[in-house]
Amino acid sequence: MRVRGFGELEADIMDRIWNRDPEPVTVRDIFDELADERRIAYTTVMSTMDNLHTKGWLERDRDGRAYRYWATLNREQHSAQLMREALDGGGQSDLVLSYFIEQIDPQDSDRLRAALRTLARRSNRAKKR
Repeated sequence: MRVRGFGELEADIMDRIWNRDPEPVTVRDIFDELADERRIAYTTVMSTMDNLHTKGWLERDRDGRAYRYWATLNREQHSAQLMREALDGGGQSDLVLSYFIEQIDPQDSDRLRAALRTLARRSNRAKKR
């Protein structure tokens, strides 16, 4: 599965890290999973995870000689960020939003309404404080 905003290996690694969230992972953890499915060098996984850290997608702490990595955003936050970028960069945001709403199925439409109601309630509570 390709995750927008990442290269193929980056997406695969991020997907595996998100699947283990909130547990931090080592390069060895991810390498072992990948090596079960394809031929890949440990150093390739290590440099890709280092690149994801440099790009701000992963945080890390030293644990002995290794690092433990975790995602800076969870999968849903990443998806929301992509949606925000699409809305901001897609032309007139009101039209983009209208076209998006026309394309979603009734279940997603119901979820959207419920999310908007929840947000309105939170906003009202915050205003009363």
